[in-house]
Amino acid sequence: MDTRVLKIDKDSPQQDSMVIAADIIRKGGIVAFPTETVYGLAANYNDQRALEKIYQVKDRPKSKPLTIQIEDKNRIKQFVGDLSPAVRRIVDTFWPGPLTIIFSLDNDKKIGIRVPDNKVAISLIKRAGAPIVAPSANTSGNRPPRTAQEVLRDMDGKIDLVLDAGSTDIGLESTVLDVSALPFKILREGAITKKEITALATKDIKIEIS
Repeated sequence: MDTRVLKIDKDSPQQDSMVIAADIIRKGGIVAFPTETVYGLAANYNDQRALEKIYQVKDRPKSKPLTIQIEDKNRIKQFVGDLSPAVRRIVDTFWPGPLTIIFSLDNDKKIGIRVPDNKVAISLIKRAGAPIVAPSANTSGNRPPRTAQEVLRDMDGKIDLVLDAGSTDIGLESTVLDVSALPFKILREGAITKKEITALATKDIKIEIS
């Protein structure tokens, strides 16, 4: 497979390039794209074969679930229903942004969701017309990439396309917060700190982090 690279303006993404990228995703392919944190690998969340490809190219353990990215925090209800006041406060404060939140589902499973704060990422999700899985664009265990060149070191020949928007703004992975049970638990501290999250607590909204 030849991995194509398209230069993209991070502030005003060229729509012809976004159409190409979204079409690849709809057809089951994989696209590397920038977020505000690091570059991610986009695949259609609703396409099981595409998800299998993600695990394969990353050499990712099947026991490690994939999280999804959506374009608007108001879509969260479609996936997890109504939010508690504490979780709603967290969502309204940090989304869009570098916080992945793990929710519980009715079938005793969990789902991780994030709304990225990046125009290329948001445009790609909208154009794809479906939620996307978006793990970092590196082989598992390697450093997450901040540039398209770093993506290609691991992924050249393994994925369909890289959207090159230069260096990411933060360069640190998102914080992962599990809100499926009390107290909430930080599974990975990244761009957002424990202190920033617990600072949202009020006398009416209790936020405890283990």
